[in-house]
Amino acid sequence: MAFSDSFFNRIEKKTNVGKDTIIDLAKKLQQNDLKNEGTLREVIQTLSKMTGRDVSKDQEDKIISAVVNDKVPKDIDKLI
Repeated sequence: MAFSDSFFNRIEKKTNVGKDTIIDLAKKLQQNDLKNEGTLREVIQTLSKMTGRDVSKDQEDKIISAVVNDKVPKDIDKLI
């Protein structure tokens, strides 16, 4: 799936995270098992630090449950 520069610009505007950082994180994600709870917690914590937004334990648990149970929307563009 190819993303346009406008997609990355919207992400950066909302999160202050640049395109290169997003691409580096995506590469890391491709190399790991996203059904693994430990990997997911690490990714969530990394994103939390990158964006400067706190994620509570409860929120983290809900995110992990959604990912593990395939309840994440497939159209990422609609999330932003």
